Amino acid sequence: MQYKKINNLLGWLCFAIASITYIMTLEPSVSFWDCGEFISCAYRLQVAHQPGYPVFAMLGKAFSLLSLGDTTKVPFFTNMGSALASGGTIMLLFWSITALSKKLLAYKESEDADQSKLYMIMGAGLVGALAFAYTDTFWFSAVETIVFAWSSFCTALVFWAILKWDAHADEPGADKWIIFIAYVIGLSIGIHLLNLLTIPALALVYYLRRTRQITLKNALLAILVGIVILVFVQYGIRNYTVVGAAHFDLFFVNTLGFGFGSGALVFFILLIAVLVGGIYYSVKYKKPILNLAFLCCTFIYFGYSSFAYIPIRATANPDLDNTHPDNAFTLNSYLNREQYGETPLLYGPYFDAKPIDQTEGATIYRKGKTKYEVSGKKQNLVYDHTTILPRIYSSEGQDPEFYKEWLRIPDGQAPNFSDNLKFLFSWQIYQMYWRYFFWNFVGRYSDADGQSNMAGVDGNWTSGIFDGGKHLPKSIVGGDPSRPLEGVTYTPLFALPLIIGLFGLIFHFNRRREDALVVTLLWFFTGLAIIMYVNQPSVQPRERDYSYVGSFYAFSIWIGMGVIAIADLLRKKISAKTAAFAATAVCLLAGPVVLAKEEWKDHDRSTKMTPHDMAYNYLISCPKNAILFTYGDNDTYSLWYDQEVEGIRPDVRIVNLSLFTGDWYIKQMTHKMNESAPLPITMPFEKYEDGVRDVIYFDDRKVPGYTELSDVFDFISSDNPATMVQYQSGESANYLPTKNFKITINKDEVIKNGVVPDSQRSKLTDTLKFKYTSNYVMKDNLAMFDILSHNHWKRPICFTVTVGPENLIGLQPYLYKEGFVYHLIPFTPDTAEKGGAEKTNPMVMYDNVINKFKWGNFKTAKYLDHESVYMFYPVMLTTFLDLTQGLIAQNRPDLALNVLKKYDQEMPDLNPYIDVEGRKLYLAQAAYKLNDIVLGNKITNDIDDFLTDQLDYNYYLLQNNSDQISPRDINIGVQIIGALAEFTKDAHQPSSNKLAAQYKDYTSKFASILSRQQ
Repeated sequence: MQYKKINNLLGWLCFAIASITYIMTLEPSVSFWDCGEFISCAYRLQVAHQPGYPVFAMLGKAFSLLSLGDTTKVPFFTNMGSALASGGTIMLLFWSITALSKKLLAYKESEDADQSKLYMIMGAGLVGALAFAYTDTFWFSAVETIVFAWSSFCTALVFWAILKWDAHADEPGADKWIIFIAYVIGLSIGIHLLNLLTIPALALVYYLRRTRQITLKNALLAILVGIVILVFVQYGIRNYTVVGAAHFDLFFVNTLGFGFGSGALVFFILLIAVLVGGIYYSVKYKKPILNLAFLCCTFIYFGYSSFAYIPIRATANPDLDNTHPDNAFTLNSYLNREQYGETPLLYGPYFDAKPIDQTEGATIYRKGKTKYEVSGKKQNLVYDHTTILPRIYSSEGQDPEFYKEWLRIPDGQAPNFSDNLKFLFSWQIYQMYWRYFFWNFVGRYSDADGQSNMAGVDGNWTSGIFDGGKHLPKSIVGGDPSRPLEGVTYTPLFALPLIIGLFGLIFHFNRRREDALVVTLLWFFTGLAIIMYVNQPSVQPRERDYSYVGSFYAFSIWIGMGVIAIADLLRKKISAKTAAFAATAVCLLAGPVVLAKEEWKDHDRSTKMTPHDMAYNYLISCPKNAILFTYGDNDTYSLWYDQEVEGIRPDVRIVNLSLFTGDWYIKQMTHKMNESAPLPITMPFEKYEDGVRDVIYFDDRKVPGYTELSDVFDFISSDNPATMVQYQSGESANYLPTKNFKITINKDEVIKNGVVPDSQRSKLTDTLKFKYTSNYVMKDNLAMFDILSHNHWKRPICFTVTVGPENLIGLQPYLYKEGFVYHLIPFTPDTAEKGGAEKTNPMVMYDNVINKFKWGNFKTAKYLDHESVYMFYPVMLTTFLDLTQGLIAQNRPDLALNVLKKYDQEMPDLNPYIDVEGRKLYLAQAAYKLNDIVLGNKITNDIDDFLTDQLDYNYYLLQNNSDQISPRDINIGVQIIGALAEFTKDAHQPSSNKLAAQYKDYTSKFASILSRQQ
């Protein structure tokens, strides 16, 4: 059979195997993080967060049409789009490996060709491609609607295309492959920028093929040219095209008096003229290199033109319209992710630096009614403590403390350049790249977040070879039949994929150094170069392994080459044909088979519904026409999906507080959305637009008592100079004179609007008093003051239970749980109650929990992801506990017992972290109080089994590796066992003696630790 036919058939076989795998393990609905937003924006062609993903949105829309009108199936088909794109990536990887292997073995297609070489080439392709197909990071993105699946496809496509060009470069018309690559790169900008990082490797392939004499100097020069092209595409085409259009528009609108967009149109006409003129000139005067350059630029622009989608759809004012980029200036800010701030790369401050001066930067423009207006100037701060290559630069939040702890910098000691480099190599490069690399090719302990501990078990890598002697707890390795989800994310790969890849890497460099250098460039620029460019300041909201999947792709090429390396060793002892088959078989077993076996269990999302159902529960928890304040991505994006795609509770207005600081978002909230009326925001846009009241500082004027919130709002939103304070610079600004606020309650109004029934009138307060918790008012706080002042209880105001205390602005005494949201109710605060977060409106909450909520298949799912286990399981557990205790407090033991039974029916026994055991402890206590001895003992035994396992492991560490023990976990664990002993004794249970003995034993074993904790 011909080489080409075998190559094509096996490539499509890889596509089929990978695609079937991913479709079988697809998440059936929406996933956590950005997926809910992406599905919503694809389904209704809306504008996602910066820097925009127009091609991805349009591809998602195409796949969503396969749902044939069944909105509940939309995410399955957009997820399938990722699965098929990922299958395509595996197919292209197979063909890339075979192309490189063919060159490596100098295989010639002829009748007398060495067939053993053919077998080695195909074996290399199968092993490398299928190994990558089952790697942790790539598989994770392949089963959800996320940009990284399609981005990987683009990376694979351009790398395959350059190898295709390389094979046919001497033939007429071969440069069409270069132009094709340019077009794909342009399109890929509309998916993700990661694809641009292939350009240096592509440039090196071009140089190696076109030059007659290869020298180190020229090779380095070719790489440098590739970097220049990368910079040109990233900044020249992607960025400055929009900057140029913006300034043309500024001139035409503000100087010549034309309408918005006129200057941008002229700019693009001139740009097209330059490209056409350049192509014409290069053809006329026979300049092929210049012609190729202009054609590539033109086709990059063809692909990049997909970004016209962004202002077109923004102008249509869809429900999701991030930053509303309807003009060139806003679009430029949007593309450059200016909302997220700037990161210093080559020069900047240390985290302890103090600003000593500031200089004005570029002018910031905003779109006015008829002209562009100046909203301010960028401010460039000058610091007293700076360095080249700043890595420990962030002074935000907990970042300085993390730097000090990680680098062991004593209090009072200034960081130096040595600390800077230590952080670069130990945290940014090792912890945030190599750890991920080893996850994929060596193995890992668990999917717990491991960013902040280099030597700990959580989230760390392991081969599994030496784990048997580490006395690892069952929560890591599993083994308890009653907890089938324990150990699911423990995936030891015995380092076999890494070993095969290292064989291939060494063999590749020894036999064909130039091609190996190309793969190395691809690996470096899609891996370590991202680390240098992104310059992550500190612990991230989530693990970031998905950013480096391109480098894992590159290493998988060497896994394929490992087959040839091993076959080359074997052929010294056995025939070449047998060696080829033996090497392929061994490497298939050690690579793809081991990977598939170990990784399948923690990538099979086919039975998981947590994101969809938690969002559903949030919405169902809300009274009719509620305003629901959220904060995090994993609250908001799934909510957007449920509402925008499936149309669940379209009457609820979702308000993301992290976006509410933007003038564009506040303005969106003043419009009708789905079936939700505009929010009661009375401020005209001019009072909060960009550059106006960005922040209002507290200036204590000793105002006695509590001030009506509406009066405070009128004061801080007034343009009257008498309400402002003047600074030394001569500028005037509003200020907050007091933090003590009140809202006078009209009880008839509250009851009429259905906030509470008339039977609860006596519980209502005359005045809702609260103390504002911040020293400044941002735009989101200002808008919330407006809503609270002018809502008059017409619309229920709710917060998701995961909103942090700092975003509740001091309203906690009046927030009552009604499920998975807090409902603002003006009941007279009960000073005898503990913290406001534990208050419930129990009868409403009971109906929601027992009759309305969905539980995400928690009890039956084969696999639950990190967010389900570590974020939402504790939220669900706390909801059951709070409702149970609330009903007991209201003397409804019958209903409280129903809640406990519902918990036992719906919730598995999970143990994400030690604090969860404390919540279960009180559930067990409640069960004993309600005389459900069987359930009380079940929960008690579950807690005891987990804690003794953890404490025994910590005792092993105390004796062998005391640096890794967790004193906090030990202290809490021992305390809980002591409390269990007390509760079971009070309930007259035989287990109390065993628990008391355990408590005494562990108190003795950890005496030194417990005394320090006390």
